[in-house]
Amino acid sequence: MEPRTTDRSAADVDILLVGGGVMSATLASLLTTLEPGWTIEVHERLDAPALESSNPWNNAGTGHAALCELNYTPQRPDGTVDITKAVAINEQFEISRELWDHLATHGRLPGAGQFCTPTPHMTFVRGAADVAYLQARHAALAAHPLFADLELTTDPATIAEWAPLLMAGRDDDEPVAATRATTGTDVDFGALTRAMLADATTRGVAVHTSSEVTRLRRTRDGRWRVTVRDRRWNGTGRRTVTARFVFVGAGGGALHLLQRSRIKEIRGYAGFPISGQFLRTTDPDLVRAHRAKVYGKAAIGAPPMSVPHLDSRTVDGGDAIMFGPYAGWSMKFLKAGSWTDLLRSIRPGNLVPMLAVGLRNLDLLTYLVREVTATSAARLRALRAYMPTADLRHWELVTAGQRVQVIKRGPGGGVLEFGTELVTSADGTIAGLLGASPGASTAAATMLDLLERCFPDRAQAWRPVLHEMMPSLGASWDADLDRLVAQDRLDDHAPTGGH
Repeated sequence: MEPRTTDRSAADVDILLVGGGVMSATLASLLTTLEPGWTIEVHERLDAPALESSNPWNNAGTGHAALCELNYTPQRPDGTVDITKAVAINEQFEISRELWDHLATHGRLPGAGQFCTPTPHMTFVRGAADVAYLQARHAALAAHPLFADLELTTDPATIAEWAPLLMAGRDDDEPVAATRATTGTDVDFGALTRAMLADATTRGVAVHTSSEVTRLRRTRDGRWRVTVRDRRWNGTGRRTVTARFVFVGAGGGALHLLQRSRIKEIRGYAGFPISGQFLRTTDPDLVRAHRAKVYGKAAIGAPPMSVPHLDSRTVDGGDAIMFGPYAGWSMKFLKAGSWTDLLRSIRPGNLVPMLAVGLRNLDLLTYLVREVTATSAARLRALRAYMPTADLRHWELVTAGQRVQVIKRGPGGGVLEFGTELVTSADGTIAGLLGASPGASTAAATMLDLLERCFPDRAQAWRPVLHEMMPSLGASWDADLDRLVAQDRLDDHAPTGGH
C-alpha cells in the first residue's frame, strides 16, 4: 500500500480499524511507527474506547503468561504435562511487554506503573489427584528457562504466607498445593488502550466514537466501501468511507461484520456466546490481606475462560479483589449488544458446525445451565473453596464482559475453539479477530501475525523496526516473514487492495 495522495477518489483512508479496544490500539501503534504517512481511522460504536472486552471490569486483568493458568498445560494420558502452549503464550506476552516498554521509553505511553501492577501469579489446588498433577506441571515447567523461577509448595503454612485468605479456616487434613511466580502482573487493559489510542491520535490517527460500522462492501478495484452510522444523539446519519485495508477488531461484533463482508474465508464460522459474573470486594482489610492472582482448576465441562480465580485488581488506582467468573449464557455477542445477535449470525454454511458442536458438548451446556440457575448460596460455596472465611456481606456481584467462542468446520462437522482466531481474506485487504482468551495479553503477537499475513510485501522493510521495538522476536518469526515474502513474490495474484 502506498501512502494516500491528494486523489481522494482512490481511497479516503489507507487503514480503517473497527473497534476501539486493545487490538485496534495495538495495530494503530505499530502502523503509525512503520508507515507514518498512512492515513488511519478508528471507529468505535460506543461513546468511548475500551468499554467492552478491554474494560478492566469486563476481564480478569491477568497478564496471561501461563504462570498460573492450568488450561494451558494439559495432562497427557501417560500423566506427563504438555507445556507447548504455555511456552508460546509466555513468549507472546513478553512481546507485548516489550512493545509497551518501547513506547514508554520513547514517550508514547506513560510508565508501565500506570497500567501494569506487579502481582504474584499463583495456582492453588486441593485433593490428592490435583496435587499430583500440579507437581507434574511444576516439574515440566521449571525445567524450561522461561519458568525456572516458578515455586512449588505443599506446605499449608507456606501457602498461608503467600496468600493468607486461601488458608484461614481451612481443614488441616485436606491435601493442598500451590505454585507461585513473583514476576506476574495485573494489567488495566482499559487504561493501556486509552493511552495507546491517545498516542495514535497525536500521530494523526482519527478516532471516532459513537461511530458504528454497519456495512462492508468490496469495490471493483479491491478496496472496501465502509458504511458508518453516527450514533450520537445529534448525529449526522450515515456516511461511507473507502479504505484500502480494514481490520475488524470489534470483539463479539467481529463475526457479524466479517459475514457482511462476504469473504469466503469466514464461511463455516459461528459463535457461541458466554457471559459471566464476578464477586468483587473493596473491603480494606481483605484487600490488604491478599495480593496475588490465584487460579484453580475448572469444573468438569467448564470452558477455560471459567477457570475460578481469586484475583487482586488495581483499576484507576483503586484496589479490589475479584472472584469468579460464574459463567452464564446470553444470546448477545457484546455486553452492549442485541438479544438477536446469535440468531442473526446463523448461516447455511455454519449451521452444521453449530449443531455438531452442540451435540458433542452437552457437558458444557449442562454446566452453563447449572451456573445460570445458581443461587447466592451456591456462589458462596464456590468462593469458600478458595476463601473459607468468606462472608457475602463484603462482596457485590458484578457482570463481566461477553465472550464469543469460535465454532468452525472440523472433525465430526464442527469444533469449538477457546482461543483466538485471526481470519484474513486471500488478498490481504481485510482481517478480523474472533474468540477470547488469552486475547489482550497477546495483542502484540496477534497483530504481528496480521502484519505478516496481510502485508508480506512490506515485511523486509519493516523487520528492523519491529526487531528494535520487540527484541525477543526470534528466528522462527524471521523464517515466517521470509516464507511470506517469497510467497508474495511468486503469487501471480499479488494483493492490490491492502498493499
